[in-house]
Amino acid sequence: MTEELPSLLLIDDDPIITESFAFVLRDRFKVHAVSTREEAKHLLYSMPVLPNVALVDLGLPPTPHTPDEGFALVSELLTFNPAMKILMLSGQDSEDNVRHALTLGAVDFIPKPCDMELLKARLSHQLMIHEAERHKQPQAKQKECGLVGQSAAMDTLRAQIKQFADSPFSVLIEGESGTGKELVAQCLHIQSKRLSEPCLTLNCAAFTTELLEAQLFGHAKGAFTGAGTARAGFFEEASQGSLILDEIGEMPLPLQSKLLRVLENGEYYRLGETRVRQSSARIIASTNRDLRDEVRKGHFRADLYHRLSVLTVKVPSVCDRDEDKFLLLTHFQKFYGEMGTLFQLDEAAHKIWGTYSFPGNVRELRNIVIRLGAKYPNQKITRMQLEPELENEFMDKQELELDSDEAISKKLSKGGFSLDDVLLQWERRYIDAALNKSQGNLSQAARILGINRTTLYSKMQRLNKNNM
Repeated sequence: MTEELPSLLLIDDDPIITESFAFVLRDRFKVHAVSTREEAKHLLYSMPVLPNVALVDLGLPPTPHTPDEGFALVSELLTFNPAMKILMLSGQDSEDNVRHALTLGAVDFIPKPCDMELLKARLSHQLMIHEAERHKQPQAKQKECGLVGQSAAMDTLRAQIKQFADSPFSVLIEGESGTGKELVAQCLHIQSKRLSEPCLTLNCAAFTTELLEAQLFGHAKGAFTGAGTARAGFFEEASQGSLILDEIGEMPLPLQSKLLRVLENGEYYRLGETRVRQSSARIIASTNRDLRDEVRKGHFRADLYHRLSVLTVKVPSVCDRDEDKFLLLTHFQKFYGEMGTLFQLDEAAHKIWGTYSFPGNVRELRNIVIRLGAKYPNQKITRMQLEPELENEFMDKQELELDSDEAISKKLSKGGFSLDDVLLQWERRYIDAALNKSQGNLSQAARILGINRTTLYSKMQRLNKNNM
């Protein structure tokens, strides 16, 4: 019996590329090829097992000449499966695009046209890392639960986990993408009296409405197409344990009312049944969205939000954990040490590591450690080697701080300088950063930038016209 090949999700709107890559990689991967972001999501909804690796083009329809669809897809794929290894394959390989894709969570960027042997090597390397992570999950001590850090923010987080672990009430875990909300949810279960009971995790973004309802509540035989037998849902299987609802902000409105009923009196129905069932599972929900804003927009029920947020845990971002940046560096070097990720930072690189904000949080920090270890094994990393791994917003700040009056004067003396172009470039970068931080929410991005929503919209229209 031959071992089943690992799955590879390929998203590219060029049929020549998808067909040729599927042919060349057929001996190593089971390739699932689609051409748009929406097709990718529909495919993932239908797959019983999510792919280990994804190869994504930045320029996808309906805007193939800009990287917007590709950037959005990186975040969405990681929402479906945080363990997925995403490699970008694109001709839009400007320094800005490469850095931003890596900050969002992509693990590698390969420019088009690419060398096929190089591509195979990069894919195999990421698959090896994926397998190592899957088989080498750290055995967390009950006290610490695998949380790394000695900062005041992490001390507060640990205190909250200890305080809330045995409460019968639901817990809402909030935090930016990549901060480790899933680990915090598991810690709440591990430190509770429910430790010996099941702890199940369900990603609310990874299923269609019908399938998500069936996953949560179970279904009777024949309840929908494909339901050949009756099946218990997560509420039933969790029993007296914990049910972690990841990405709760993605739950469709029709299901939110049914979830609220379970939270209020423990009652639910399997799909296709009229018999009421009872659940004693404790709900631990997590989100990277601002649910208060989602309530205001009518995307999330206010009564469900208030029920879920009786106890709220805020997972700190890396920029609020300056003291932990080097502890995390050491932790991931040890974790991936067998794959040659041991290296050192020279004095200048060490300083930059301590001042960089890591907008992609722990996920970005981990990926940077892996990339540096692969590129410079057992070497001392210099500032010049570290800088290409960091997001442009930070590099712009560094450049501004380093530019003396004399340096600025030299730039002006070269000729061909346009202040309008420079200001537009800075404006575009700050708007892109705010939109990324707000998950594309214009109102929230405008608040971050300190302007009103109509002003932001006008600026975006002007920048798009200048980009044509």
